[in-house]
Amino acid sequence: MIRMEGVHKSFGSNHVLRGIDLNIEKGSSMVIIGGSGTGKSIALKCILGLVTPDSGKILVDGKDATTGDRDAFLARFGMLFQGSALFDSLPVWQNVAFRLLRGSLKRPKDEARAIAIDKLRRVGLKPDVADRFPAELSGGMQKRVGLARAIAAEPEIIFFDEPTTGLDPIMSGVINDLIREIVVEMGATAMTITHDMTSVRAIADNIAMLHEGVIQWTGPVAQMDASGDPYLTQFINGSADGPIESVR
Repeated sequence: MIRMEGVHKSFGSNHVLRGIDLNIEKGSSMVIIGGSGTGKSIALKCILGLVTPDSGKILVDGKDATTGDRDAFLARFGMLFQGSALFDSLPVWQNVAFRLLRGSLKRPKDEARAIAIDKLRRVGLKPDVADRFPAELSGGMQKRVGLARAIAAEPEIIFFDEPTTGLDPIMSGVINDLIREIVVEMGATAMTITHDMTSVRAIADNIAMLHEGVIQWTGPVAQMDASGDPYLTQFINGSADGPIESVR
């Protein structure tokens, strides 16, 4: 579903992506891991077209991601943002139905509200949450609202950016389980960015280790612990010793 070939991106003298090659199979869940500042978010933004690569090729479902109808292209994606990124001034149901109230996916208001309430139920929130504002919700509830918004338009591809950041271990487990269930139910292709190894084990079919702008290792999550790759081994064990330099 998604293919990156030799993707490079620099910001001045900062070479963030240095030739990424990555395949994400249709209907699979790929998790990209790596330390802060290694280029995970930039890779995601390149796929979405929010950042233009300096060189290389990005294909989505076999077609060049930089050409064609931009609105139709983006309509295929859903996104759970780090920190949820809800609109403070909108009630919860309008946050969930944001794409259904405007643009090419626009639906009648009553229909959009009904879909929003249905998606809220799917992530374990009661209908009375629909008319609250984000500030009235806990962090875990806000994350669920963000997840409901990500799936509201039934996207083919869903991106999850650090889905458990800021959550306690129990709520992190709940969100991980919801992500896994929903991706399987929808048959969606998923790409997750995280450094939370608990999330990796819970939601990944395959993982890719990104370090210094290149994929150091990629393969099934079941092979992760026995990969023999020094970068991956150091990262999953949280060791200070290894090829990944730590700031002391």
